[in-house]
Amino acid sequence: MILAALVLLAVGAILVLGVGVRAINSRIGVVSVNPVPFRIHYSWVIVGVLAVVQIFGSSIFFVAGVMVAPLSDENGGFGWNVGIIGAGIACYYLFSAIYAPISGNLGDRYGARRMMLAGIVMYGVGMVALGFVTQIWQFFLFYSMFMSATASITMVPLMASITGWFRRRLGIGIGILWAVGGIGTAILAPLIADMFDVVGWRNTFIFLGIAGSGIMLLLWPFIRSKPADIGIEPYGTLDTDPKTAPMSPSVMKLRLKVFNQHMRGTHAFWDLPLIHGLGCAGHGIVLIFVVPMAVERGIDLTTAAYILSILSLVSILSRLGAPILAEIHGPKKLMLASLLIQGITVPILFVANDPWVFYVFAVVFGFGFGGEWTSYLEINRRYFGDGPMGGAYGWQMTGAMVGHAVTTALAGLVLLATGGSYNTVFALSAAFSLTGVVVITLLDSTDHILIPNWEESLPPEARSSQYIPPAAEDASGPEPGTATGPAVAGGED
Repeated sequence: MILAALVLLAVGAILVLGVGVRAINSRIGVVSVNPVPFRIHYSWVIVGVLAVVQIFGSSIFFVAGVMVAPLSDENGGFGWNVGIIGAGIACYYLFSAIYAPISGNLGDRYGARRMMLAGIVMYGVGMVALGFVTQIWQFFLFYSMFMSATASITMVPLMASITGWFRRRLGIGIGILWAVGGIGTAILAPLIADMFDVVGWRNTFIFLGIAGSGIMLLLWPFIRSKPADIGIEPYGTLDTDPKTAPMSPSVMKLRLKVFNQHMRGTHAFWDLPLIHGLGCAGHGIVLIFVVPMAVERGIDLTTAAYILSILSLVSILSRLGAPILAEIHGPKKLMLASLLIQGITVPILFVANDPWVFYVFAVVFGFGFGGEWTSYLEINRRYFGDGPMGGAYGWQMTGAMVGHAVTTALAGLVLLATGGSYNTVFALSAAFSLTGVVVITLLDSTDHILIPNWEESLPPEARSSQYIPPAAEDASGPEPGTATGPAVAGGED
C-alpha cells in the first residue's frame, strides 16, 4: 500500500503538470518555440521529474526528525544517547555544507542527467546501508557523511538546472516544483514513522532504498541537462529572441570557469549564502524546538505535533506563490517579507500556552518559512543572467546547512546554560531572521545584471552569438529578455 502511494505520488506529479501546463501556456501570453507533442513544452516534464526527485532527496533531511525516537529508545535495538544522535545530525549539516558547492560545480560541468543517475545509485545504496546500521560510527559514516553527499547531489545541481529551461515564467516552474515537493514530503514523513512501528528500522530503510531509487530510475530516461540536448529552446522563448548556438565541451568549460570567476567577484555572491544561513537558522530553531516547548507547557505530544503539520501545509502555499510573486514584484521584496514574517511572529511563542495560540503562530510563520528559501533561483538569474547557476546555488545551500548546524549546536548550549529556557532559544531565532532582513536591504538592486560584460574576459571565439559588446550596447541599449539578462518584470527591487 505504501509502495502504491509512492508510485501514485510520482506519477501524479507528472500528470498534474501535464494537464495544468496547457492552461498555463494559453493564459500567460508567452508562446515557446519547439513544444513537444501534446502542446506541452518539455520544460514542464523536467519540472515534474525534479519534483519527484526532490521528494526523495529531501526525505534524507526530514527523516532525521522521525528516526530520533527509535534510535534513542532504550527498549529498542539501539538505545543511543540523544546528544550523540544530535551530534550525528549536526555533522550531516556540516558535511552538506561542504558538499553543496562541490556538487553544484559538478552539475554545471557534467549536467543534471549524469548527476541524477549518480544520485539514484547513491540513494539506493545509502538507504539500504542505513537499515543495517548497528553501531554509532556506522550511523556517522552512512548518514552524516554518505547520505549528506547523496542529498547534495540530488538537490543542488538538479534544482539549479531548472533555470536553464525557462527564458520566461521561471517563477511558475519553481513554484510548482517546490509545492509538489512539499506535498510529497508531507505525505512521506508520516509514512516513514508508521513503517518504523510496523516493519521496523531495517525493513523501512531497505524499502525506501529500493522503492525510492526504483521510482527515480524509471523517471531518469526523461531527464535532460538542458533544452539544447533535445534541440529545443527554453520555455518562454519568442521567435524574436536570439537562439542558443551549440558550443564544444572545451569552450563550455572555459566559459564556466570565467563566469564563476566574475560571479565570485560580486558582493551578492557572498551575501546570499549569509542570508540563507540566517533564514535557515531562524526557522531551524522553530522546527526543532517548538514541539518540545509546547509539551513543556502542558500540551500533549500528539496535539503539539499538529503545530508542525499546520506549519508545513501552510508553507506549501508560499512555496508555490513566492517564486511567482518574486518574478513579478522582485525577489528582494519577497525574501525580505519572508524573513520579516519569520522574525516578528516568534514573540507569539513567548506568551503561548494554549494549542490555538501555537496553531495561529504556525499559520503565520508558515508563510514566511515557505517563502524564505524559494526565491534564490530567481534572484540568481536577476544578478548573474542566464549562465550556469550550480556553483552559486551550491554556495547558498552551504549557507543554509551551516545555519542549520549552528542552530542545532548553539540552541543546545543555550538550553544547557539557561536551565532549559525556550524563550531564550526563540529569541535567538527572531534575532537570526531579523539580521537577515537587514542584510537583504543592503543587497544590490535587481533591476540590472551585476556582471553584464563577463564575456569580455573570453577570447572572441568563445563568446556567445548573443553577446553585445559594451560599445554597441551603449549605442542601442540592451534588449529585455536577451542573453545579456532576462526580462525584469518587477522593475527595480
